[in-house]
Amino acid sequence: DPPPVQLIVQFLEQASKPSVNEQNQVQPPPDNKRNRILKLLALKVAAHLKWDLDVLEKSLSVPVLNMLLNELLCISKVPPGTKHVDVDLSSLPPTTAMAILLYNRWAIRTIVQSSFPVKQVKPGPPQLNVMNQMQQEKELTENILKVLKEQAADSILVLEGALKLNKDLYVHTIRTLDLLAMEPGMVNGETESSTAGLKISAEEIQCQVCYDLGAIYFQQGSTNAAVHENAKEKFFKTKELIAKNGSSSLHFTIDEERLAGYCQACGVLTSSSDDASQQATPYSQIHSCMKSGNYQDVVKIFLEDNLTLSLPVQFRQSVLRELFQKAQQGNDALDEVCFKVCVCNTVCDVLQGRTIDIQFCQLFLKPSKEKIDFLLEVCSRSINLENASEALKRKMAAFLKNLCLGLEDLQLVFMISSHELFIKLLKDDERKLLIDQMRKRSPRINLCTKPVTSFYDIPASASVNIGQLEHQLILSVDPWRIRQILIELHGMTSERQFWTISNKWEVPNVYGNVILGIKDNLTRDLVYILMAKGLHCCAIKDFVHAKQLFAACLELVTEFSPKLRQVMLNEMLLLDIYTHEAGAGVSGERPPSDLISRVRGYLEMRVPDIPLRQVIAEECVAFLLNWRENEYLTMQVPLPLVQTNPYVKLGQLLAATCKELPGPKESRRTAKDLWEVVVQICSVSNQHKRGNDGRVSLIKHRESTLGIMYRSELLSFIKKLREPLVLTTILSLFVKLHNVREDIVNDIAAEHISIWPSSIPNLQSVDFEAVAVTVKELVSYALTINANNHFWLIIQADIYFATNQYSAALHYYLQAGAVCSDFFNKMVPPDVYTDQVIKRMIKCCSLLNCHTQVAILCQFLREVDYKTAFKALQEQNSHDAMDSYYEYIWDVTILEYLTYLHHKRGETDKRQIAIKAIGQTELNASNPEEVLQLAAQRRKKKFLQAMAKLYF
Repeated sequence: DPPPVQLIVQFLEQASKPSVNEQNQVQPPPDNKRNRILKLLALKVAAHLKWDLDVLEKSLSVPVLNMLLNELLCISKVPPGTKHVDVDLSSLPPTTAMAILLYNRWAIRTIVQSSFPVKQVKPGPPQLNVMNQMQQEKELTENILKVLKEQAADSILVLEGALKLNKDLYVHTIRTLDLLAMEPGMVNGETESSTAGLKISAEEIQCQVCYDLGAIYFQQGSTNAAVHENAKEKFFKTKELIAKNGSSSLHFTIDEERLAGYCQACGVLTSSSDDASQQATPYSQIHSCMKSGNYQDVVKIFLEDNLTLSLPVQFRQSVLRELFQKAQQGNDALDEVCFKVCVCNTVCDVLQGRTIDIQFCQLFLKPSKEKIDFLLEVCSRSINLENASEALKRKMAAFLKNLCLGLEDLQLVFMISSHELFIKLLKDDERKLLIDQMRKRSPRINLCTKPVTSFYDIPASASVNIGQLEHQLILSVDPWRIRQILIELHGMTSERQFWTISNKWEVPNVYGNVILGIKDNLTRDLVYILMAKGLHCCAIKDFVHAKQLFAACLELVTEFSPKLRQVMLNEMLLLDIYTHEAGAGVSGERPPSDLISRVRGYLEMRVPDIPLRQVIAEECVAFLLNWRENEYLTMQVPLPLVQTNPYVKLGQLLAATCKELPGPKESRRTAKDLWEVVVQICSVSNQHKRGNDGRVSLIKHRESTLGIMYRSELLSFIKKLREPLVLTTILSLFVKLHNVREDIVNDIAAEHISIWPSSIPNLQSVDFEAVAVTVKELVSYALTINANNHFWLIIQADIYFATNQYSAALHYYLQAGAVCSDFFNKMVPPDVYTDQVIKRMIKCCSLLNCHTQVAILCQFLREVDYKTAFKALQEQNSHDAMDSYYEYIWDVTILEYLTYLHHKRGETDKRQIAIKAIGQTELNASNPEEVLQLAAQRRKKKFLQAMAKLYF
């Protein structure tokens, strides 16, 4: 049985169906008895649910709920077209007043709900009628919302008026609805009495109305801050009513967690004379201190929170950004506060295993005794050594150790190394080793000898050699050190562009144009070098340093360029793909769902003017195919994306074809689309050119632009795939395309080859030479992924056979049999050694003059080919072991022929070997079939093993 809420949908849909008159014109739904009964049934279901808006809103769409509540207004005798704000609620019957309240409460709740972000529902298979229905419902919802928003002020006034009502109201029940449906003379006014229906107390009404008004006021507060006071008043009134009456006594439920969140937000956003409520949470305390300028208390709260870790990292960073902005506006007194808050955040990051913020590196470029003292104080107060875990202690020790290594002034180093916390965290040997390293270190320029006026204007000593600094810049992969070196270089000369000092620093042109447009020279050099070094680390698979460099670059560009920020997010996504594929992905571990979501998000990204590298789209689609996200590629990927991104289109076709395998009939529809795309890519554009002698010659352009991409791009993309089924599918397609050629002598076999079309309308347009090269490259690549895939080995063997490389062909035919039979200890599956494969092995042996091997292989066919076997045995110039192979023959007819042949030639010794082979009891024709088959299988095994040793 359908749930009650679904019954409402069914009844109202039936009642609102339009009718068609005799002239086939669509008419509004008739007001007949049937439709009135259906509407009444819908109202009864809602009454059964006690008109709980929470339940109704979760299960009914906006249009359906709008229709239901309008029917409630109609049956409650609210005059149509009457403005609710003009009606005196106190003068109306209780059920009528309650109907108006329900409608207006729903109106403002819907407005509030529409302002929240909605998670998109994953669409199912695309169906035209379903999509049209969804679009109609969406447009209808938007129209209703537009009307509700226009009437929002009236709805608020109605609800404010309801708060002044000091009486209980009643809502319709199934019984009162039945009475209303009777003839007017039979009701006797019962439905308009004060006792009809379900009683809702005045306190319950006020509680619900206050909560709903608070929500709408809070939503309006985003554009009018003064309204937050109204919201706060309503929410706190709701809390009082719940505390007074108890949440369990309420007829309608209220989400108390959401209410608490609203109250907390209102407490932060509004000023209050109630100090106790204002100081309830760290958020409100910090907000109050920021407004009053009491910044030292902000530092104190952050320092205390380093132990409890109750403040989210995003909130901490937002406070620090606000302080930086105020400092940059000319408030020099805030520089020290910015440093202290930044230190608190950095120590918090260290303890939670996050990377150190680059802002800390900037502020610590000029260390001093006071700064070191405060840093050590924060570290000491942020960790309780008695209760802290070993992991936490190691993190803090590593931070202090790295801090020492980064300091130039030995006095500051000894300040840290002699501190009580440092002594407790590091062992004696570790401390001595670190101090010795610092003492032996060659003297470096101290950037802190002179006061500086700004971060970007740090002077450097003239004794520092620019060439040495440039050499360090080229070698360093530490973002902090790179920044220090650049600051020194820019302090010494402003005429150089330091991003040009190494020809190994390469940034894609699509990024270079944006980066070189940065006006500040230091920032431009830093962004360019960080990105170039990060890309280089990616290329050499040094993913740890690449992540550090990209993270530093992302943090830097976030402050001034949304475009470059998105670029860095894209590059970090590509880095995460590489990291997983080179790490956990090698062992078959699926990527985290977060990474898959980010890949989908990149493909669906619609941010204008963002420079994009094609390789990221390639890797994203290949990533989804490799991890079998076929459902997403087939059903959920947006249509505009398929139309604009060739890799997504190719990925979708591959996923759809793989999804429908192995059923050839079902998969031929999608396979045909993929076939046409690949044929187009492999087609050449022909041009005619008249020569000096007047003849017209045909020019073929190998890399045609007729397809969605070039053949070289397709090949590059395929070489990013690792999923066996996807590789088998694309490989079989190219094999079929190779076989379609009219002048082909030897077909290549492949798995699932039957799903592809068997002909091409315009054969002359296909570059079959390029197709042949592609097949060779693809099978070679596939075998690097899995060298034991017998179907791929057969394809490789067929290619060598087709190109007259018979020894290599035999090698791969034998290898294919070996890998699927435990080196021939088991029977080779018949779908591997088909008659065609055996015949090709026979031909290879024949052309290599190994005629005895030919005769033995003739036995492997389903029907023994005696003609070929006898002809081969007649050859006297054989390059194989000849009579030593007789023990591998189990067919008595061939052995009898050998006996006759050697007798005819007078070869007595060889005749005796043949007689000995034929005289073995297990070959007696009177033996049971099982014995004969076992004898044949044993000889097959030994022969193939002998052949493998010969050709491997």
